[in-house]
Amino acid sequence: MVIEVRLYASLRQYRPSTANSISDNSYVTVDVPDGISLGELLDELEMDVDEVKRVLVNGMNSDFERVLSDGDLVAMYPGV
Repeated sequence: MVIEVRLYASLRQYRPSTANSISDNSYVTVDVPDGISLGELLDELEMDVDEVKRVLVNGMNSDFERVLSDGDLVAMYPGV
């Protein structure tokens, strides 16, 4: 399944080199396995969970247990 991931500020360093860029280096599309959770997505992107302070899925606050669906838009923000 394909999801769109938006990485903000310092999290942009985790942008996958194999990801398709949509418009700039903060937006990527990622092909992930069906039934993947947000926490598993962080593992796929080799991100440190402690660096991610806020996650939105389709504009709604979400926790790392949330299971993603095809076409979801995930936005990740670091702490300030």
